[in-house]
Amino acid sequence: MGRGRAKAKQQKVARELKYNSQSTDFSALQRELGHPAEPGHSGEGGDPYADEGYEDEESWASRGSR
Repeated sequence: MGRGRAKAKQQKVARELKYNSQSTDFSALQRELGHPAEPGHSGEGGDPYADEGYEDEESWASRGSR
């Protein structure tokens, strides 16, 4: 039975988040996430799956025909 108060508190918090607009400091967010500030810099760079050694479609097709 104590669900009413908990739900009311959740609705109050949700309403505050929805209607009270706060300014977002995007530069601080970038620093916190560890992203570089200069545009065009791709971080680690490259495709993370490029060196995984995936097989092409022909090798998969030849497996299925066995």
